[in-house]
Amino acid sequence: MDEKILVADDEIEIADLVELYLKNEGFLVQKYYDGREALKAAEQEQFDLAILDIMLPGASGLEICRRIRERYNYPIIMLTARSGEVDKINGLTLGADDYMTKPFLPLELVARVKAQLRRYKRYNTGAPQEDIYTVSGLMLNDRTHECFLNEKPLNLTPTEFSILRILCQRRGQVVSAEEMFHLIWEEEYYTKNNNTITVHIRHLREKMGDSFEDPKYIKTVWGCGYKIEG
Repeated sequence: MDEKILVADDEIEIADLVELYLKNEGFLVQKYYDGREALKAAEQEQFDLAILDIMLPGASGLEICRRIRERYNYPIIMLTARSGEVDKINGLTLGADDYMTKPFLPLELVARVKAQLRRYKRYNTGAPQEDIYTVSGLMLNDRTHECFLNEKPLNLTPTEFSILRILCQRRGQVVSAEEMFHLIWEEEYYTKNNNTITVHIRHLREKMGDSFEDPKYIKTVWGCGYKIEG
């Protein structure tokens, strides 16, 4: 295993513990306690995944997340000491794929890292499934991990791509937020509030220029889930 992971957390004990658990699983780890240094590394080097604390000196985890998303699509997991939804929503809106609230179990973080990397690698190596989905001007290429809307490219995070692929695969069918959790992360510990999926759907609609009141693509079936018409 040679995946390289960026870890940024100003709480030294937490950063060192995360590094220890990841290295024990064979990951390469670059660890930073300062946001400026982490941001510099993120801009100059290629990583396979980033774990970012939201509250960092120098540059916040949210700022680092935003800058990463300007160039890369690899998974990002945010860490927050706050339980409020605002930090989580901000992170997801800026392109993060997942979040964990402190205190957390290191083994759960490692499991989430592995789940994110499995999914990301599967999309970038071409999974043995239907390669291209087309729906009303929307084209999703599962082999190249590209998405186009009316021939214009959409820059999607891995989680956003996953949601759109699932909806395209199930076009015409309603997919609940709970089922989407299971299909995306394939891990039983993902029992987070369905608001996570809601935020990703909202961000997808913004990128697609889709109306919430009268959406052309991703439609909400109240009390049931989401669907894309066949």
